[in-house]
Amino acid sequence: MNLEILAYEPTPLGLLCLRRRELLSKPGTMVTEVTLNHEFLMSSYLTESERALTRLGIERLRNVERLSSNELRVLVGGFGLGYTAAEALKDGSVSHVEVVEFLPQVIGWFRDGLIPLAEQLNAEPRLQVTQGDIYARLTGPAVVDSVPTTFDLIAIDVDHSPEDVLGDQSCGFYTEAGLQKTSQHLNSNGVLAVWSYDENTPLLDKMKVVFADVSVEKVTVWNDLINEEQTDWLFFGRKVGS
Repeated sequence: MNLEILAYEPTPLGLLCLRRRELLSKPGTMVTEVTLNHEFLMSSYLTESERALTRLGIERLRNVERLSSNELRVLVGGFGLGYTAAEALKDGSVSHVEVVEFLPQVIGWFRDGLIPLAEQLNAEPRLQVTQGDIYARLTGPAVVDSVPTTFDLIAIDVDHSPEDVLGDQSCGFYTEAGLQKTSQHLNSNGVLAVWSYDENTPLLDKMKVVFADVSVEKVTVWNDLINEEQTDWLFFGRKVGS
């Protein structure tokens, strides 16, 4: 097998590995993968649901006809391999994307050019990558140095699901109180989008208490590496009022 370990290092969440390998079933096709504590976390091979998180979030903003061109501000929780942020940056109405990533090692991969989208994203002037805890950010005040910092779209792609989390940092986020605090970081009619591999979550009912137009999008792709369908779930809610 053509396999290269690009990085292997301890983190507060466990052993993190970045690897590049050739698919045995598709000679010549190289994929980049991330594992955490030797368990598969993400891949550059199937990225539709990660990309749909910001793409569909922006579509929901357009549906309320609130925005003029070139003014959208997007906040992404979790850098991963960069596909969620890159999808937002494809849209010409997006003026700024900030990604908050918990692990400095992941930011290092991006800065050092180890991930497939590194060259493209490193050259993107609209992108800001911040090392920090997205959950602490969203459940804290929406003001920095006395200046409000709000967004039109907040997209969270960190945990496997609201019930299957990577660490205890998110414990206050997936609650009505946490969602209320998160809504303060959204502009009027702004959208919160949350990624999950599992449809069955109490998060949906909690979002309905805090947000309007709450909906779920099912993203299904055929994973030809294991010869079965793979489904992820995207949860959306819109803030109403100031």
